[in-house]
Amino acid sequence: MIRARRARIVATLGPASRDLDKVRELALAGADVFRVNFSHGTHADHARTIQNVRKAEQAVGRPIAVLADLQGPKLRLGRFAERSAPLKAGQRFRIDMDKTPGDSERVGVPHPEVFAAIREGAVVLLDDGKVRLRVVKHGPDWADTVVEAGEQLSDHKGLNLPGSAIPIPALTEKDRKDLAFALQEGVDWVALSFVQRASDMAELRQIVAGRAGVLAKIEKPAALNALDEILDLSEAVMVARGDLGVELAPEEVPVAQKQLIRAARMRGIPVIVATQMLESMIHSPTPTRAEASDVAGAVYEGADAVMLSAETAAGDYPLEAVSIMDRIITRVEQDPRWSELMRAQHEVGDADALVSAAFHAAETASAACVAAFTLTGQTALRLGRERPVQPTLALTPRLATARRLALAWGVEARVVADIRDPEDIPKLACHEAMAAGLAGPAQRILILAGLPMGAPGAANILRLAHTPRR
Repeated sequence: MIRARRARIVATLGPASRDLDKVRELALAGADVFRVNFSHGTHADHARTIQNVRKAEQAVGRPIAVLADLQGPKLRLGRFAERSAPLKAGQRFRIDMDKTPGDSERVGVPHPEVFAAIREGAVVLLDDGKVRLRVVKHGPDWADTVVEAGEQLSDHKGLNLPGSAIPIPALTEKDRKDLAFALQEGVDWVALSFVQRASDMAELRQIVAGRAGVLAKIEKPAALNALDEILDLSEAVMVARGDLGVELAPEEVPVAQKQLIRAARMRGIPVIVATQMLESMIHSPTPTRAEASDVAGAVYEGADAVMLSAETAAGDYPLEAVSIMDRIITRVEQDPRWSELMRAQHEVGDADALVSAAFHAAETASAACVAAFTLTGQTALRLGRERPVQPTLALTPRLATARRLALAWGVEARVVADIRDPEDIPKLACHEAMAAGLAGPAQRILILAGLPMGAPGAANILRLAHTPRR
């Protein structure tokens, strides 16, 4: 099953969509990667979900990736005596380490890291920014604030300190258990939430040890200040606009999105734009025009993938959400100006020289597709960075590599036998290109490979071949 588009769709699975029939329908509708959100559900739930994805993969006839999204540290309030408490703008309100249930004057915050990061004049956001406090005085385990906005708080609402790097590890004990389980289940990507510094990704990489791709979710403004170092240790990145938008001013989020997409494209790593893309479709069969424009904007910017969250996990119309997202992407990529906007703008290093040559040769030779033989997926990713109009056919002996490439822009991956004789390369490439529907009889295809075959390393062979005339 070949998709008539280059940008990919990530769909979150949940109660509305994790049954086998639903997963199969979503895959047939165009979902390329399925996200499993470890903030909700049990390991037993997730095991069944992952098994259903693997079964659906057989039905669609192409590799599908599973993305395990770790919850990360969640800073939350304690409880209130009456489960909630009213607030008024201008009143004093204290947060502290006292476990006594709160009221309209104070509430407990069971996170000493918060008080280590708090400073006088700092803003404290509660309940996704619905309540805004300003710190006027603080101590080692308390802070007195003034309510600037908000009318009510209730049990266990989230807490954010915009502009502050909180000294808390990105991997919690729960995350470590979830990560061990996810790797045991053979997931293809692992997303780390609330990354603040490069050391967060370094720790994840060390634990994963190559068993899955590692993805940095950019949800904290602090991460933007260390973006280069974080991306240097990441194999993909997500623009997580929901949490990022809590701590950033609304006008800053689109700028951050463009910055992240540009940085990822320069490095040649996949970038996902996520959160509230088709939010109204949680309860509506059609999106708003603004939402359609939002998805289209991410595609025009060159994002590798766009993501659906609650729309498919818990919404009333998961299939419709994937279908309309597929249609929006396909329509954008039919725009004559779209290919001009996709032109790569990066310096070509030694490792990219032949890949860049393949990109230009494919255009000059009017090739139907570019077939890239790859062990680790790096050759296909480098080619995708060039954003060729022709589809990239990644041929790999590793199923794990093929699945991981489901997230990559414009790449169709297929698992093939591990070949050792270079003379077999053109015949196999032509056969797979025709079988996948990427080339017809007597068409040119460009082949990118490396010798010795079966060894990881940069491509060093560029060859033009012709498919048989039948």
